[in-house]
Amino acid sequence: MSKVAAGKTKAPRKTLAGTDLGFSWGLWNNVLLGLGVATLVMGYVALSRGSTTMAPVLLVAGYCILIPASLLIRARNRTAGE
Repeated sequence: MSKVAAGKTKAPRKTLAGTDLGFSWGLWNNVLLGLGVATLVMGYVALSRGSTTMAPVLLVAGYCILIPASLLIRARNRTAGE
């Protein structure tokens, strides 16, 4: 253990205040993210089986539609940041 020298005191610790970024995460975000991940898994499985039409459609839908939608959709009833 360290001892504090006479006349010197430890500075009080500063606590970081929570920053409201205006981002709310709800049930629909979880559902869309889960659908996006499931779509990606199905796309990669179809790709490993040699599909040249279904795999790209599933991968584009997962990466370009469902996952971004899960990040962008906000709850309508709540104020920003919960």
